[in-house]
Amino acid sequence: MASSSLSGSNWTPRQNKLFEEALARHDRDTPDRWHNIAREVGGGKTAEEVRRHYESLEHDVRSIESGQVAIPNYRNTGGSRS
Repeated sequence: MASSSLSGSNWTPRQNKLFEEALARHDRDTPDRWHNIAREVGGGKTAEEVRRHYESLEHDVRSIESGQVAIPNYRNTGGSRS
């Protein structure tokens, strides 16, 4: 899916969370959107890396929504005992 190799760098869970939060604050009409998001994500991410990460995630979502990615059938391995 949203492979860090596709976006050109490794993304930590913390950076992904910061990325999501920054996306919520900076919509498509925000001037310097990708620069602002890169600054908030930190870790030396460039505006270009942030934009590619977004595009990779968009691609993944389109693949899921179009049915190209099968939804896993998770088994109930825990749960309550009777």
